[in-house]
Amino acid sequence: MSIFDKDRKKVEQVSLFALISLIVAIILLSFNLRLISGCVVIVATSLGVIAVRTALGLIKEVRESFVDASDSSEKKDDVITNFSHRIREPLNNLVIIGDLLMGSGLQKKQKELLETFIASTNNMVTTVNELTMKSAGNISYEDRKSIRFNIVSTIQNTIDLFNLKDTSKIDFILNNKEFGHYEMIGDPIILKQILLDIFSTIESQNYSRITKVTINLKKAKETNNETFVNCRIQTDWNVVLIDEKGLAGNLASKLIAYSRGYFHQEFGNNFTVLDVVIPFYNAMPESKIQIASQKIGELRQKELTHKELKDLKLLLVEDNIVNQKITLLTLKPMVGIIDTATNGREALDKFGTSNYDLILMDIQMPVMSGLLAAEKIRALEASTNVHIPLIAITANAMLGDKERCISAGFDDYISKPFQPSALVEIIKRFI
Repeated sequence: MSIFDKDRKKVEQVSLFALISLIVAIILLSFNLRLISGCVVIVATSLGVIAVRTALGLIKEVRESFVDASDSSEKKDDVITNFSHRIREPLNNLVIIGDLLMGSGLQKKQKELLETFIASTNNMVTTVNELTMKSAGNISYEDRKSIRFNIVSTIQNTIDLFNLKDTSKIDFILNNKEFGHYEMIGDPIILKQILLDIFSTIESQNYSRITKVTINLKKAKETNNETFVNCRIQTDWNVVLIDEKGLAGNLASKLIAYSRGYFHQEFGNNFTVLDVVIPFYNAMPESKIQIASQKIGELRQKELTHKELKDLKLLLVEDNIVNQKITLLTLKPMVGIIDTATNGREALDKFGTSNYDLILMDIQMPVMSGLLAAEKIRALEASTNVHIPLIAITANAMLGDKERCISAGFDDYISKPFQPSALVEIIKRFI
């Protein structure tokens, strides 16, 4: 990754200057200094556009590096993962501050300039998401840890990921009426990779038309330990979804076999049906150990009623102080009390002495990671009847990152960059 350090550092520096300029503009607006604030917005906009253009050039270098890294899929994954994580941090701050400034009463010209900045940033977000999705083509045939996951949610999440592309020409319909047992034990990453490879195959053979893709879930077979899940994919025109002798769906074919599954393909005059059957272990109902822990139990007791944002007490766990302040700028006008911590250890200490309604936590932190902190929080709660919602806020946005968060004990996940309204909606779902 050293060949990209210079450009990446430039993106981070320019983004930081743009971010500082936008924050200054907000402060000036609070003192009603609109003219000076407008000039600062112009400067911030210019810096933001420079950052986006530099980052787009960096993405081009990353894509070209795939050829140079063809001898090692792990090297490719490292390049993509490192780049994705590092670029999402400053990009997220630009998205949030831009959103805040749009509602700050700017004059028409200033607002138009800011809209240009936001449009450029959104283009960058789309490009980064597309690059993230391309990583689905890399697979290491090594056993990964089986985790508990919701199969319907995993498929929907994959569809949402694919639809992040502006050029997506697939209209998805997901039906799961015949499939009532959603919780499974297995590797959701492989399922995602199979689906993404099939979706990409459909789109690669799509000649300037929208393809309707209907996905139906049902049980093909069930034993005491396993459920064979049938994922039936139907298109509204004749297309080869898996060709074992060609390139179409070749990765999907290998992954299905690797997962001890099988597939059957049927062609009609104006449709194709692909039945993919993969076994997953049955997930047993989770039971909590009820052991006396009166002190923790009393500390965690709260009314099981809906709360308003203004009545909430949140804990924000984020080691990057700039990111922390940006999130606070977003939430403070709406949320009653927000405490902060800079690592998982501090979060555990505050969790043990305060009664929070919800915890927002980063994943990659010094001293103790967010994943380990989440596991320890859930271990403490195991002896109580209380469950504090944990939301992961992270720049980790590769395939499988969400499942790792959920497996560690998080209730939900939002990847950077995100719109402030998206974070607020997630919080509302858990209060």
